[in-house]
Amino acid sequence: MSVASFLKENHSTAFSFELLPPLRGNSIESLYSSVERLMQFSPAYINITTHRTDVVYREVSPGIFQRTTERKRPGTVAIAAALKSRYGVPTVPHVICSGFTPAELENELIDLSYLGITDLLVLRGDRAKGENRFEQTNGGYLHAVELCNQVSQFNSGELIDGSSHNCMGTGFSFGVAGYPEKHEEAMNIETDIEYLKAKIDAGAEYVVTQMFFDNAKYFDFVSRCRAAGIDVPIIPGLKPLTSLTQQALLPKTFHIDLPMELASELRKCADNESVKALGVEWATMQARELRAAGVPSIHFYSMNAVASVEQIAKNVY
Repeated sequence: MSVASFLKENHSTAFSFELLPPLRGNSIESLYSSVERLMQFSPAYINITTHRTDVVYREVSPGIFQRTTERKRPGTVAIAAALKSRYGVPTVPHVICSGFTPAELENELIDLSYLGITDLLVLRGDRAKGENRFEQTNGGYLHAVELCNQVSQFNSGELIDGSSHNCMGTGFSFGVAGYPEKHEEAMNIETDIEYLKAKIDAGAEYVVTQMFFDNAKYFDFVSRCRAAGIDVPIIPGLKPLTSLTQQALLPKTFHIDLPMELASELRKCADNESVKALGVEWATMQARELRAAGVPSIHFYSMNAVASVEQIAKNVY
């Protein structure tokens, strides 16, 4: 059963989480350790992020620099396969436009189909470091909807050169991102939801939201989506606060607001430990309300927060 099919079924609110691949050269064992802490909550699926290839300049001799490319966190496809084999849990690798050409993306789809991994999260991805706006890569895509179309065409047996393939029996099922507080580049929430609707029309079967700290914004977002004709499951994404720096970093990086009640409590925190306690308390409150509302699943962004996610899950599930 695909993740999308599972989300459409009647069941109690499921638990899922997202992981980062290890930095280049590091062991996968630390990732296994994180997964094992959260397996006690029977995750419905595990997402694995993908990070773009960035241009770097290395000094090869005094004053001489060589331009090259580097991915700091490779291995998304391999990790998805390893986790699926080791734990028997559906894995959902992120497939992104950023830093990849259509041909490279097609090769990734072929690799995933050979491995029997048919659940994806399709995203545009981040800008390259130093870019003021998103730049497509070597004839690549500017928008996630273009990648959604490529995946749907692959599902129908068509490769980017117009030739056909029979790589897989079961087509890819994929979700996309949604933004309760709108994407940073959208003119307004209405146009942002129009773009989301285009991704659904291109084949996406569910939505996972950007993190938010005010449930009212999630419920309003769902209502707006339903009014716009988006009827797929919309999964709330939560991230517990873990450090003092996040009070400025999260709003700046993800273009989200912290509600005044949370901001007031955060300003009282003297150290990271007190922030972690507040983060667990606040996310527990959010998750309980969302679960009471009957959302299909709650998705946790567990980067640097596995211990907090573990405690929240104990409180809620």
